[in-house]
Amino acid sequence: MGLMSFIKKQFIDIIQWTEESDGTLAWRFPIADMEIQYGGSLTVRESQMAVFVNEGKVADVFGPGMYKLTTQTLPVLTYLKNWDKLFESPFKSDVYFFSTRQQIDQRWGTQQPVTIRDKDFGAVRLRAFGNYAYKIVDPKLFHQQISGTREQYTAAELDGQLRGLMLQHISDAVAQSGIPFLDLAANQVEFAKALQEATAPSFEAIGLKLEGVTLQNVSLPEDLQKILDQKIGMGMIGQNMGQFMQYQTAQSLPEMAKGAASGGGVAGDAMGLGAGVAMGQVLAQQLQAGLAGTAHPAAAAPAAPAAQSADDIMGLLEKLGDLKAKGILTDEEFAAKKADLLKKLG
Repeated sequence: MGLMSFIKKQFIDIIQWTEESDGTLAWRFPIADMEIQYGGSLTVRESQMAVFVNEGKVADVFGPGMYKLTTQTLPVLTYLKNWDKLFESPFKSDVYFFSTRQQIDQRWGTQQPVTIRDKDFGAVRLRAFGNYAYKIVDPKLFHQQISGTREQYTAAELDGQLRGLMLQHISDAVAQSGIPFLDLAANQVEFAKALQEATAPSFEAIGLKLEGVTLQNVSLPEDLQKILDQKIGMGMIGQNMGQFMQYQTAQSLPEMAKGAASGGGVAGDAMGLGAGVAMGQVLAQQLQAGLAGTAHPAAAAPAAPAAQSADDIMGLLEKLGDLKAKGILTDEEFAAKKADLLKKLG
């Protein structure tokens, strides 16, 4: 190399990264055609790590601090380059900086309901969402598995992959926590901890540490929520089937009255306005008698219904079958009510 070419050649004597914006996970120091000055300085700030890469192979890794670049501080690179201890010439190497700050408020959530096993319902499809935080703890592994030779790699580019890892382990988290669905809302911290433990190994495999997970909401799809609401309503009035039928009757009275008044609806179409109003009165009397219970037996006695016909019993059996199909009645409850009604047929 001629003297003028040597003079014109540029050398790098200070290597550092000031992180001008948030969200950057990996950044390659701009070397271009320049060479690193032997004895130059490397500054790695708190919340950073730096990696020297020689011909595609990761060499030396540096944590926070200020370093003078010599063969003593670059032992792996010295070995790869076959430098002896007297080497004092400029050299070329790719230098990557990695942010080890926590990447906070990363969002996760189910786009579609996730089916999980449940102690109470056997299986449910739930929706959930929350946030999580992570950071790079192994820059060598992260460089090899994720960021590679890119000039810059951001948290936004990794977001979809990490969210997928979170969702992939929801079923595992529910199983590990042992928390039934009905108790999840009251045990969000325990569920979030179980989700973190289930997902952490997948983060570690790419050089990350999952610092924390929160669960902000858990819910059922609308159709399942309606069935759950019915089951809760039944539980609030007790397991007595007569009371449940009266509860259902009370729920339907406003619609039946509306249909009767307008001449439409089930009551209006089947029996006309007068019959619809009469039916509403009878149902109201039955509801009142049921709510009174045994507190006023004398008053309840005149309202006792006549003996049920075979058609009435068969109709009630069909209704019980519908309740069982919707999950409101258990197999045991259905079998017991069925046996009682069949006795009346005999």
